[in-house]
Amino acid sequence: MALSLGILLVPIALLLVFYRVVLGGDSPVSVDPAEAIAEARSARAFPVLVPAGLGDDWHVSSASFRRAEPGATLRLGYVAPDDESVLLVQSSVAPQTLLPAELGDKTEPVGSFRAENGAWRQYRTRPGESALVLAGPDRTVVVVGTADREHLEKLAASLR
Repeated sequence: MALSLGILLVPIALLLVFYRVVLGGDSPVSVDPAEAIAEARSARAFPVLVPAGLGDDWHVSSASFRRAEPGATLRLGYVAPDDESVLLVQSSVAPQTLLPAELGDKTEPVGSFRAENGAWRQYRTRPGESALVLAGPDRTVVVVGTADREHLEKLAASLR
């Protein structure tokens, strides 16, 4: 019986090694955000900011643009270098409507962060998450996720 199990486990182990090493099975799935960004820019609902110079260790995992009654919203999901998730939201929806929808009802401001693109306000949101918010007259930008604050600030500062 042990010999039979050994015979079955060898091919399974080989397939697992092949999946992880050759096919990159542990790597995050990346998508191209170009179509969603182009759609948001053509809608002209708000000035679209795009990250620049993040590096190859950042992966775009989702991208969508949506128009609804209160306004338009662009969402770009990222996997940060620490393998944690970060969501970049840009919207023409009023901040008093957008922030509770994206961050939850129990947010509390805990600080600020200044970058070349503006003064960001930091919030503590759901357990394990924090957010940076840049509110302007024609759009609100939210960077929220489970990644370290350093990664959230790097994404926020890279927006051009």
